[in-house]
Amino acid sequence: MTETSTSTAGAPNTAARKIAVVGSGYMGGGIAQVLALGGARVALADVSAEVAQKNFDRLLEESDQFIKDGLFPEGSTEILKQNLWAAKDIEEAVADADFIEEAVPEVLEIKHQTLARISAAAKPDALIGSNTSTISIAALAEAVTNPERFLGVHFSNPSPFIPGVEVIPHAGTSAATVSASQEMVHAAGKQTAVVKDVTGFVLNRLQYALFHEAAQLVEQGIATADDVDTLVRTTFGFRLPFFGPFAIADMAGLDVYNFCYKSLQTSFPERFATPKILTELVEAGKLGTKTGAGFLNVPAERTPELIAYRNKAYVAMQKLIEELGPAPIN
Repeated sequence: MTETSTSTAGAPNTAARKIAVVGSGYMGGGIAQVLALGGARVALADVSAEVAQKNFDRLLEESDQFIKDGLFPEGSTEILKQNLWAAKDIEEAVADADFIEEAVPEVLEIKHQTLARISAAAKPDALIGSNTSTISIAALAEAVTNPERFLGVHFSNPSPFIPGVEVIPHAGTSAATVSASQEMVHAAGKQTAVVKDVTGFVLNRLQYALFHEAAQLVEQGIATADDVDTLVRTTFGFRLPFFGPFAIADMAGLDVYNFCYKSLQTSFPERFATPKILTELVEAGKLGTKTGAGFLNVPAERTPELIAYRNKAYVAMQKLIEELGPAPIN
């Protein structure tokens, strides 16, 4: 299930909501910025009051620079000064919070200790989220009292500028917790996708699958790292800001994908085994946009509109890239 929100218009009013972010480093601090700019009152906590205050000051300085760079709107720093504050400890930060986001290092023991402290000090009905990108949500829930209020709420780096957030309930998470957490994220102008609690969730399974194949291409001397990066960002990666893998497949034609899998299998029979879901769609004559049914079931009559949007989007993306110039890598 995917929910999207591109602005705070129509979203729940978070002005009265109290949120705590435990872990004020790069990720936690960025999340706190996002939520505070979304209108919530956000407490920032860390291992000490001094660390929390230092990172609070850093976030204000960053905001000033982001405004100068045109990345934050005018007045953002003033909003942060009003809505963000540094707590003396975890207990003070979470005492009155309606939602608490844990963003401490990716070590199970540290997260367990932190979540236990949060549970002991927070209101019994306060929602608790973890920003983990790798650790099982069910495993983390073991340290949480009333675990039905606990789930993963995984922001991406840099959180002020990446719009997507993974929402990951464990088997015992209540539906009310999931919907309330989504509302909180949407109110800050972010988009959410709800996924199951499996190893790597969705984001990292996809990201590391691409990296794994790319690394093998370089190891085998098929292409250099620079050439792989060039191909990714100028070909299929160029499409990804607008279309996910299923939309791209539907537009290309699922019969074409089915044939390409067979071709890849001549050298990599196991690694590129045809997905069962693809075979089933092709056998049913559901070949994507050209038949009006595929993974996303876009009606065939909308194909001209879709192609027009696609072409306009790609030209706009190229203009943006030319305007920004090459990334300062080489």
